[in-house]
Formats: sequence, C-alpha cells, structure tokens
Amino acid sequence: MLDSTKVLTEEQVRYYRENGFVQIDDMLSAEEVEELRGYLEETMAVQNGRSTQTAASGDLYYKVLNQRVNTWRDHGGMARFVLSRRLADAAKQLSGASGVRLFHDHALLKMPQDSKPTPWHQDLPYWPMNEPGALSIWIALDDVDEHNGCLMMVPKSQKIKNLKSIDLVNPEDIFSNDGAKDVDRNTAAVVRMKAGSCSFHDGLTFHYAHANETDKPRRALAIVYMPDGTTYSGANHVCTDGLGFRKGDVLTGGLFPRLA
Repeated sequence: MLDSTKVLTEEQVRYYRENGFVQIDDMLSAEEVEELRGYLEETMAVQNGRSTQTAASGDLYYKVLNQRVNTWRDHGGMARFVLSRRLADAAKQLSGASGVRLFHDHALLKMPQDSKPTPWHQDLPYWPMNEPGALSIWIALDDVDEHNGCLMMVPKSQKIKNLKSIDLVNPEDIFSNDGAKDVDRNTAAVVRMKAGSCSFHDGLTFHYAHANETDKPRRALAIVYMPDGTTYSGANHVCTDGLGFRKGDVLTGGLFPRLA
C-alpha cells in the first residue's frame, strides 16, 4: 500500500548522505508501475489543466524533455503516487529532516528519435529556496540504460554550492565553472534501473541523462521534496509565482503539503 512505509537500510542512508544520491530497487511493484503508466498517459493528454507543460512538440526544449510539472493537480491517480507516504517517508529517512513537504512533481519523458541528452546540471539553482537540503526521487517507469535516457550522477558533488542554473537547450559546461574545478566527471555513476526502481539525489548533485536512441518514449516520474521549514528566496518559479510569497516566507500551504 502506498500509505505504508519502506524502511531503508543503514547502508542506503549512509551512501546517500556521503555521495548525494542512492539507487533503491523495487520501490514500486509491477502492478503499481502499470497503474502509474496509465495515469501518466492520461495526464499527458490533459488540455488546459492545472499542471504546466514546459514545452510544446517541436520546441528545442521538448527534444531534451517532454516535461509536465504538477501532474498531481490534474489527476487523482497521479496524486495518489505523488502524495504517497511511502515515497515521502523514504525521502525523509535519507535527508534526516524532521519532516518533508512536496515542492512539485514532474513527468519526465525522453521522446524517441530526435532526443537530446539532458546536460550536466544541479537542480537547486532552479528552485526558489534559501536553504539546501531539497531532494528528488526519480522513478523509472521503463527499464533504463544508456540507450534510452538513464541518469548519471557524480558522487560527492552535492558539496558544491552557489553554482548557477544551466540552460538545458544551449548549455555551458558546468565542470568549467571555477567552483566545480575539483569535481571529476570520470567518477560519474551510470544509474541503470528496472521499471519500478528509483534513485534519490540531492538538489546539488551533478547529474545528466542520456539521449533516448530507441523508438519508444522513456517515461519517468520525479518528485521534489523539501525539508519542512524551507524558505522562499524570492526568485521566480512556475510553482510559486502568483501565490503571494514574500522573500523569507516559509514555503507552506495547500500546494506544498507536508507528506512525512
């Protein structure tokens, strides 16, 4: 049941805190994966809903990611997974936070044929948060490897702070930044997974996704969690714009529920 918890091992927690990411196999059952695939397909077809489609077919960004943010606001089935205790509690165990809140979810599809890699980047520079500590779960809904868009992560790179966001369409080399001179991309782990398995990564972990060279979409669901008490930086973001937050306010309320 999605409202039950999954107790992680001490080794998984230690590995995450040391390296900034961890892979956890079989987070979802085969039946849950099939159920979530159906919900995702229905949600991606929604027109004029409350979720946000970040690019249209044919756009340069779409070739990197066919992405929809806050799918839970359009589909009760998606909400069942995005708001689930099992996934959020795992994030809480890894982070060590007293509680975690949802920031947003996003469906991440690498479309077939004319797919582009997702360049090396950190997530936190895109999020309007004053404090570090936010993390993402990345759930594979298809088996993933280097041929269809699996992730790569650089161990211990979560220790690199204060870098800027990377343009995912016209990227610069994040490793050329002065602050990243001690990060060795040759140590990157290739995160191959079976459908239903997942990885968690810190918002500062350097990561990358391969292009999809197959003839089928690569489907994944990512959910961003933030420690309870995280405050708003004042930066623009599709999930906070227009909500009346002022710089320094705690990110809370119905769109950012405490899940664990």
